[in-house]
Amino acid sequence: MSEKLASPPVSDFVKVRGAKEHNLKNVDLVIPRDALVVFTGVSGSGKSSLAFGTLYAEAQRRYLESVSPYARRLFNQMSIPQIDSIDGLPPAIALQQQRGGTSTRSSVGSVTTISNLIRMLYSRAGDYPAGQSIVYAESFSPNTPEGACPECHGLGVVYEVTEHSMVPDDSLSIREKAIAAWPTAWQGQNLREILMTLGYNVDIPWRDLPKKDRDWILFTEEQPVVPVYSGLTMAQVQQALARKMEPSYMGTFTGVRRYVMQTFANSQSQAMKKRVSKFMLSAQCPVCHGKRLRPEPLSVKFAGMDIAEFYQLNIKSLRDIISSSLKSKSDNQNQANPEKVLVLQRIGQDLLSRLDVLIDLGLGYLTLERSTPTLSPGELQRLRLGTQIHSNLFGVVYVLDEPSAGLHPADTQSLLRALDRLKAAGNSLFVVEHEVEIIRHADWVVDVGPGAGEKGGEILYSGPLPGLEKIDKSVTRRYLFNVDQNQKSERQAKGWLRLRDVSRNNLKHV
Repeated sequence: MSEKLASPPVSDFVKVRGAKEHNLKNVDLVIPRDALVVFTGVSGSGKSSLAFGTLYAEAQRRYLESVSPYARRLFNQMSIPQIDSIDGLPPAIALQQQRGGTSTRSSVGSVTTISNLIRMLYSRAGDYPAGQSIVYAESFSPNTPEGACPECHGLGVVYEVTEHSMVPDDSLSIREKAIAAWPTAWQGQNLREILMTLGYNVDIPWRDLPKKDRDWILFTEEQPVVPVYSGLTMAQVQQALARKMEPSYMGTFTGVRRYVMQTFANSQSQAMKKRVSKFMLSAQCPVCHGKRLRPEPLSVKFAGMDIAEFYQLNIKSLRDIISSSLKSKSDNQNQANPEKVLVLQRIGQDLLSRLDVLIDLGLGYLTLERSTPTLSPGELQRLRLGTQIHSNLFGVVYVLDEPSAGLHPADTQSLLRALDRLKAAGNSLFVVEHEVEIIRHADWVVDVGPGAGEKGGEILYSGPLPGLEKIDKSVTRRYLFNVDQNQKSERQAKGWLRLRDVSRNNLKHV
């Protein structure tokens, strides 16, 4: 009988040797797995270089080595960290502080994937008008061709230009650049010279041009190609045309509205988009009234609301409504459709568990339609943290960047409970943090410093929290153990900034 191969010993620690990323000074480090490890130190000390630039970057590199070269192109890869070796490193997931994408289509609902469940809820358990066919889940999304309002393409607003927005000063002539929305430099000059060839007077005030001429210049979809005679006066151009002289080149005319709308929709230059957007007016879509969807999905109701109205509720209100619906929909009047009741039970329970996690993270005030660019980095990170808690992964390292940022002090305990849930599920947590309550909750503290930049990059301490009190060089210990309090100073205010009646997102007339 053959002997079994001996398994290599499994260490309960991650061991780093020779870390030199950014300002790290060839440091060695041993930290436990299956624990809450907090990286502390002044800003710029090197703690993020250690947690993200070294530990997470190496975990990502090792994972990507196992996938095909084609699949690697789909990942936003970090650079290879400067280290000698890392042992005992599990797969890692990074939850970093970063703003949401610039797209307004990215929302709280899409980041948490709760929107997918709500679309299924409306499709399978919604109340339909009599005789209407089923509306499939993808049609409840304004980001799909099946669901997007055809008038506003799922944006909820329509953009238009007017004569006044494109020509703000009608006392100027076309040669004096009355058409402010036209491009500058050569391209604008080209369009003015084309108008001269077409017989339009570019030297009188815009308001003195006949209305039919103004309307054609601004709103025509025609694109005539005509000869252009550069540098000539109006009279000289007409003479050149009569004599059939060789033109400088052939030019294509583009109406002002056409130029503005095409540039806004198709230009790869953000500067160009920003420039032409100044000449555009936005208004609520007259077809969907800002709800972004086709009439068919908007006709389906749940708890008396269409899906756009449902998304306007905050997470806590959603939780209450779904919980109430689960109780009421199982009564006798709904037994005629047992399949609908079963779908509601399954989707509703999944929604409740996800919403409960977000509420426990102090995010119950957010609405699902809230776009991610309007969220603070801390809010966005906690949304992703809530999704990870619900995923029930096991045996990974979560690397977090100041998850307490933007969190009310009263909700810190909720965050700590969430971190404890991830740890209890068999995961490790490496957290970069300044918040004292989070640091005190840690199983292990890694203090980096003593200063920032070139004055940092050293491991001052690595171990259980009480031992940090003995490290004289540590700035962190002053705030944890109330030492050197005489070094604190307060500055007196020299002026005040006063804000009145501010209403935006969840601010209510403050």
